[in-house]
Amino acid sequence: MSLVNHTTLFYGTPITTRSPILLSPIRKSQPVSTFSSSSFSSISAILTKEHQSNLPEDKIKDTHVELPFDFKSYMVEKANLVNLALDAAIPVKEPAKIHESMRYSLLAGGKRVRPVLCIAACELVGGDALTAMPSACAVEMIHTMSLMHDDLPCMDNDDFRRGKPTNHMVYGEQVAILGGDALLAFAFEHIATNTKGVSSARILRAISELAKCIGSEGLVAGQVVDICSEGADVGLDQLEYIHHHKTAALLEASVVLGAILGGGSDAEIEKLRTFARSIGLLFQVVDDILDVTKSSDELGKTAGKDLVSDKTTYPKLLGIDKSREFAEKLNKEAQEQLSEFDRQKAAPLIALANYIAYRQN
Repeated sequence: MSLVNHTTLFYGTPITTRSPILLSPIRKSQPVSTFSSSSFSSISAILTKEHQSNLPEDKIKDTHVELPFDFKSYMVEKANLVNLALDAAIPVKEPAKIHESMRYSLLAGGKRVRPVLCIAACELVGGDALTAMPSACAVEMIHTMSLMHDDLPCMDNDDFRRGKPTNHMVYGEQVAILGGDALLAFAFEHIATNTKGVSSARILRAISELAKCIGSEGLVAGQVVDICSEGADVGLDQLEYIHHHKTAALLEASVVLGAILGGGSDAEIEKLRTFARSIGLLFQVVDDILDVTKSSDELGKTAGKDLVSDKTTYPKLLGIDKSREFAEKLNKEAQEQLSEFDRQKAAPLIALANYIAYRQN
């Protein structure tokens, strides 16, 4: 059976070829993730009504900007494009097991917030989704790697992620580690070989930015300080350091990469960097709130683990109400960075900031 190779939908002229998935024998016992409409089930519920928000109801109107913009349709459209591109980027080939492991976690669902941020930032400064797509996929590959490694017994020891058994529960710890390593390496290759219509200088700048955001002064720094802080008294400054690096760094990279590749000026890139840092910390504050206010079924992962492990979180230091007020403040500060951009073009990022503040999982 001949199928369209979806990679060409983003990176060249569509060519009808035999699907690479069909070229490699797959044992029926292996739970290989494949592209399907079910991958988008969480996307369709992405808009959260104001009365369901994590923020105090009487405060929402101060931060929620009413725009004639269909955010739900935008998210579904962009997430569908991202899922197609991710599915095409990593076909099952030899060695089959490692590629199956990579696809299992990469295509397990999720809201695709990071790649959509990348695309939205690119569009804001004059670029398009085609230009941003390789980098959008790359940040999702790296995010998936971080989840695969976070879930390992030597780290957070989680059995479920996105409502499914974690990678090491299915493929074993060794393959889960190597699968994450492979996604990390391939992310950079994917940007370098598939980004079209952008100067080599901007591509190099984007690759350098991404490497810095996830390395020993970025995501990894946050992880290490978090691990070393277990059992210790952690104050607000140290907690903010951990989450600015552990969580916000990759969100920052997503936005900044889009701005660089879209042709943004240095001033535009820095405004969007500040925006991303605020929503990155906002993401973690809301995550901490959800961990103590939602069930495992609602979150799609183990709830209440922070409380059980006596981990320092914003609710632990500030309480739930003050944490919600802090989230509101971060959302407002983020949106202020977009005030000088075209309002219509900024609408997706404004809506994404509100979504991050109001999400329920």
